[in-house]
Amino acid sequence: MPDVSDIAPDFTLPRDGGGEVTLSALRGGTVVLFFYPRDDTPGCTKESIGFSEQLQAFADAGAQVFGISRDSVAKHDKFVAKHGLTTPLLSDENSTICEDYGVWVEKNMYGRKSMGIERSTFVIDAEGRIAKVWRKVKVPGHVDAVLDAVKAL
Repeated sequence: MPDVSDIAPDFTLPRDGGGEVTLSALRGGTVVLFFYPRDDTPGCTKESIGFSEQLQAFADAGAQVFGISRDSVAKHDKFVAKHGLTTPLLSDENSTICEDYGVWVEKNMYGRKSMGIERSTFVIDAEGRIAKVWRKVKVPGHVDAVLDAVKAL
């Protein structure tokens, strides 16, 4: 499970709207990755809208923001269109990257155990190292906390 000061696991993933994003190609700038359980659920929608509303502030601070879930690109496209999202969403359908980042975990809801994405955010510095990690994220206030951390780099 990668932690602060580790080199962030590299990846190339398809994104909403077509095309791919390769993490190592973004070196030289700050990258925010937020992993979320599922498109169009209440918490995930609030979080995605929050990052979209602050996307310009992140850009002004020299950061690019990407959301990652196991949803398909087609689902991402519907989610983006429905909520007017501007944050690029990446599709990790086979959960390889979720596993690389240690966010694919066993969850226990109402006594039922299942595997799922633990809402987590990683800030990656210009050298490709993890600068800050949030696990088990609670959505209220989270986007502002991430923006403050990016500005502090």
